[in-house]
Amino acid sequence: MDGQTLKTAIEELSKEKGIDIDTIYDAMELALTSAYKKNYHLPNVRVDINRETGDIKIFSFKTVVFSEEWEKEKGKYETEIKTDEEGNEEEVVKEYEFDERIHITLKEAKKIVKNIEISETIEEEVTPDDFGRVAASTAKQVVVQKIREAERELINNEFSDKQDEMVVGTVAMEDVRNYYVDLGRTQGILPKTETIPGEVINMGSSIKVYISKVENNTKGPLILLSRNHYGFVKRLFELEIPEINEGIILVYSVAREAGNRTKIAVYSENSKVDPVGSCIGERGSRINRIIDELSGEKVDIVPYDKDEAKFIENALSPAKNLHVFITDEKKKEALVVVGDDNLSLAIGRKGLNVRLAARLTHYRIDVKTYEQARELGISIVE
Repeated sequence: MDGQTLKTAIEELSKEKGIDIDTIYDAMELALTSAYKKNYHLPNVRVDINRETGDIKIFSFKTVVFSEEWEKEKGKYETEIKTDEEGNEEEVVKEYEFDERIHITLKEAKKIVKNIEISETIEEEVTPDDFGRVAASTAKQVVVQKIREAERELINNEFSDKQDEMVVGTVAMEDVRNYYVDLGRTQGILPKTETIPGEVINMGSSIKVYISKVENNTKGPLILLSRNHYGFVKRLFELEIPEINEGIILVYSVAREAGNRTKIAVYSENSKVDPVGSCIGERGSRINRIIDELSGEKVDIVPYDKDEAKFIENALSPAKNLHVFITDEKKKEALVVVGDDNLSLAIGRKGLNVRLAARLTHYRIDVKTYEQARELGISIVE
């Protein structure tokens, strides 16, 4: 392979893989250095690939020493400072064995470079005529490995800052436990346990997924995806509600049991903005798009309130006529008293409504009827 052909091949590889061209050249030089050392048993070499022509040249470099006998004359050789057990420092001359592969005497070196000094290095081109053929097969695997490493690094750099974000991919494969989603440069893993219960996912379909975790391992980045994470709903709201994306409406918290119900608390610092109404949209247009993406999962949009008792009351919607008491502000505990006609709504099926309200408000919520409250000594006018 001549230089120009090599240069063209590297440029095409860089473009195809999206890898910086210098990274490929560096990998090639490292690979060819290893190949030369292995085939020609010369340790001190460097390989240079001309970026303009693609020509490969190999240089052997030798350290200049005083003589083959290594006469130990003060100042003639490299010295080092050693410290004994008592902490005393002493300057000693380093001792070497002369090796003609890596050493050259000062006398011989001066024939090449007149002003050269001891401990400096001198280079000589040693490129064999048949090196391209000999080294190609040896270097191939090393280059491939370096390219893989570069690709893994690119993927890791691309996705490392996307954890907790939502992306769109294509469902590429499926096995017993997982779906594999094509994200462009790589695939993400969507465990079937992380899908929305009851939803149907078809091969080749476009799908929105939440990146729940990014790990870098020896095989490359491991990107774990989810559609039942509460963060998935938060990102959907940011996507579908421009006011949230622009920061006009803020999301305080999200509580979710995928496939059943989600509660999301929103507010705005602009008194002219209706956060709940904006999220619902005209005739429910905005919230319906979110519900469709969630395969029919119910979504309660709750107005956040700085008054914690009021916030808890809002969070227990659709139950009404509630009396909320903050029993321990430090421990985040609250008592809610409700009439018999609203008890089942406040608690919800299998405790779902009160459980989500507790997660949303970060309070432990105890729901009591009027009669149970009276037994505790709490008198409330119904």
